[in-house]
Amino acid sequence: MNSETVVSILCGVAILVGVAGTIIPVLPGSFLIGLSLLAWAIWGGAGVLGWVVFAVGMVFVVAGMSASAVLTGRKLKQHGIPSRSVVVGLVAGVIGMFIIPFVGLFVGFAAGLLLSELRRTRKIHTATTTSWAALKATGLGMLAEFGLACLAASTWVIGLWVAAVT
Repeated sequence: MNSETVVSILCGVAILVGVAGTIIPVLPGSFLIGLSLLAWAIWGGAGVLGWVVFAVGMVFVVAGMSASAVLTGRKLKQHGIPSRSVVVGLVAGVIGMFIIPFVGLFVGFAAGLLLSELRRTRKIHTATTTSWAALKATGLGMLAEFGLACLAASTWVIGLWVAAVT
């Protein structure tokens, strides 16, 4: 097994982890995909093709990260939800991940968000409404980033196939 094959395998695994990281916030996401594409362009042995794949893949990575931030931020701002509530939700999600396997991250995030909003608004109906809006906004941002991360990963797979054939 030569070094280009090892680099391609390691980059493939890192790209898979990156795609999963767009959904599971504890894992590195789009940033890891970008680093993997760069590593493959430098050490993958594909030459100019590697750089083309890197450039196209990075367009998808940057678009995904931007779309996630813009979509989520805009919706949170529309509903007047402060960043503090989202941070409390994230912390509770990380704690929940260790308490409830598999679903604790999502349950903890939702519970932390609701409690933070309840503390802020002092009304359960308002807290539920704003928390639901924040969950939808976060999900929409994650979905956009996930889709574009999949396109970046697909770009790498196509580049890998082309490099193998030529």
